Amino acid sequence: MRRPKKTCPVTEAGIRFIDYKDERFLSRFVTDNGKILPSRLSGVDARHQRQLSKAIKKARYLALLPYVRSQSAQ
Repeated sequence: MRRPKKTCPVTEAGIRFIDYKDERFLSRFVTDNGKILPSRLSGVDARHQRQLSKAIKKARYLALLPYVRSQSAQ
């Protein structure tokens, strides 16, 4: 059996271009360790995944998003 195809959350929201200044939207696609979610888990299509990764990297460089979300004390 095949799984139903996930719809792209970026297309659903009606976003034409992913802005690196929108931290709340970008943080949905970053794990707690700071890794970018792959498109197979997030459901983002290939074009928006490329835009998303560039926007996340730019936001990290400008210190809008942290490189690592939280550090657990061990």
